[in-house]
Amino acid sequence: MPRFADHLYAPGPDNPFPGLRVLERRLGREIPHRLGSNEGLDMPHTALRRHFGDAMVEHVYCYGDAEALGIRRRIADQQGIPLEALLVDAGADSLLALVLRATATPGTPVIASAGTYPTFGYFARAQGCRLVEIAYDEGPDRLAPDLEALARAAHEEDARLVYLANPDNPSGHLHDDDAIRRLRTALPADCWLLLDEAYHDFRPDADAPFAAEVLPGVIRCRTLSKAHGLAGLRVGYAIAEPETLAMLMKVRIHYAVSTLSQAAAEVVLDHPEETRAHVQAVIERRDRLAAHFRRLGADVLPSATNFLGIRLADAELARRVQAELLEAGRLIARPAHPGLGHLLRITAVEDALVPGRLAALEAVLPGA
Repeated sequence: MPRFADHLYAPGPDNPFPGLRVLERRLGREIPHRLGSNEGLDMPHTALRRHFGDAMVEHVYCYGDAEALGIRRRIADQQGIPLEALLVDAGADSLLALVLRATATPGTPVIASAGTYPTFGYFARAQGCRLVEIAYDEGPDRLAPDLEALARAAHEEDARLVYLANPDNPSGHLHDDDAIRRLRTALPADCWLLLDEAYHDFRPDADAPFAAEVLPGVIRCRTLSKAHGLAGLRVGYAIAEPETLAMLMKVRIHYAVSTLSQAAAEVVLDHPEETRAHVQAVIERRDRLAAHFRRLGADVLPSATNFLGIRLADAELARRVQAELLEAGRLIARPAHPGLGHLLRITAVEDALVPGRLAALEAVLPGA
C-alpha cells in the first residue's frame, strides 16, 4: 500500500469548520437559524443584485457545502462511481496540490514525464520534493509518456509518487486501460500513481467500465473545466478509495469550492445532453483542424483531448511561429520545457478554423 506523509498517521488534524450543510447531515435535521458562522448574511448586495440578478446573489452569502454532496451525487449517478470514492475540490490543479500535501514531504522523490503538464512540477518543487523527469517516448506519430521508464525510475529513486496525465497534456496521447493497469502493477507497492484525467471526457471510450473503477494505489483527478465549460469557477473531483480520500481531507482547505461554483456545477451536471453535444462538437472541430494541417504536411500528433499537438522541425522554429502569432493577437501554447520546445498546442475552438487565423504556422509547413 502506498504511504502518505508520515505525520498524517497520527490522530487528526480534524477539520474545525465542517460547515452548516455537513452539520445538518450529521444531525439529521435542518438548522434554520444561522447565528454562529460570522458570514455577511444581512449584506444587502444592492450593486451585486443590479449587476448579476437575485438568483446569483443568493449563492454568495454563505460558506458552501464542504463535502459538495450535490456534485458528488450527480457524478456518482451519471458515471457509476461510488459516492464515497469521490472528493470535490477547486479544480484539478487544487487536487494535484492536495495529493502532494498528503503524500510527499520535502526531499521526497516524485516522478513525471519531462515536459508534461507543468503545474504538477511547479507544485512538486514548491512542496520541496525532488522532481525526477523522464524523457518522452518519441517516434513517428508518437509522443507519449514512457510508462516503462517511469516505473523503472520509481524503483531506482524509491519514489513516493508517479504523476501521469492520461490523455497527456501537451501531446494528446492516450494510453489504454491495460497500459494503466500494467503501470500500477509495475510501480513499487508503496508508491502512488497520480492519474491526471483532465481530458477524460474527450476519450473515445470515456464511458467504458474502467472509467468508473476505484483503483488501489491510484488517485484519479478530473475536472469540469474542459468538457463542462466551468474553468472560471474551479470545480474538479478525485476518484480514490474512501480511506485515501479521508487522508486527503486532513490537509484540504475547508471551503475550497464556493457555493456559487457548486450551484453552477449542479445545473450543468443536470443537463448532460448539453455536455455530450459540446464534446462531440469539439471532437469534430479537432478532426477538421487535424485534417487541415495534415493536408499542409504538418506532423500532427494523434489526440484524445480538446486540442492538437503539432511538431515542428525544431524548438527555434516553434518559438518564432508562436511569437509571430502572439504579436498578431493569437495565443497558442508551446511547452517551456526544452524537451518539448518543438511542439505547438492548439485548442480546437471554432476560432482556430477561421481562414488565415493561423497563417504564420501554415506558412512554415511544406504544403503551404
